[in-house]
Amino acid sequence: MATRINPSILAADFVNLERDLGSIATADLVHVDVMDNHFVPNLTFGPQMVGRIQDVSPIPLDVHLMIDDPDRWAPGYAELGAFSVTFHAEAAADPVALARRLRALGARAGIALKPGTAVDGYLDLLAEFDQVLVMTVEPGFGGQSFMVETMPKLRALREAVEARGLDVWLQVDGGITEETIVTAAENGADTFVAGSSVFRGEPAERIAGLRAAVAAHTH
Repeated sequence: MATRINPSILAADFVNLERDLGSIATADLVHVDVMDNHFVPNLTFGPQMVGRIQDVSPIPLDVHLMIDDPDRWAPGYAELGAFSVTFHAEAAADPVALARRLRALGARAGIALKPGTAVDGYLDLLAEFDQVLVMTVEPGFGGQSFMVETMPKLRALREAVEARGLDVWLQVDGGITEETIVTAAENGADTFVAGSSVFRGEPAERIAGLRAAVAAHTH
């Protein structure tokens, strides 16, 4: 199973963002957290900033929308050229219709679940999505601790994906370190968002360390 490392620029230096994007060129995608101060109690950036990140990033964009009304706003991020656009199940009026629209615009369609959101209602819809993001912290802020109690949800997703023979990436976001990435991988994750653990050090070395941790402990 492939291991994808997607550093979150929420932990980057916003004044030197182009420099920091260059420092993660060995990663798979750059995770871009869009927050609107409504769905989550934090505000980051919108389409104009994401468009500029798209212009200068050496790797594709993995956009994570922590916003209200993604049915209206998410397609715009696909139109900017984002490789993947993930919206929250809790915020979308019609997740399947939105995923189909994102795919029609050329982006991978992802759905995100907060720690307290049950997965059962989405297992039969997995073929409609290219990625499911299991939040391993409460969305809204970086630097939180990994919530191991989200692992049964991840395991259920992995079992469902394999039982159905689907190619759906299973992503985790929140508190990912060289230790917790192993726990997540063992429970079925293949795509890992890491912020502080990449940017609080030499990013290329940290990315390599995360890959090595997964390779050493999973088969």
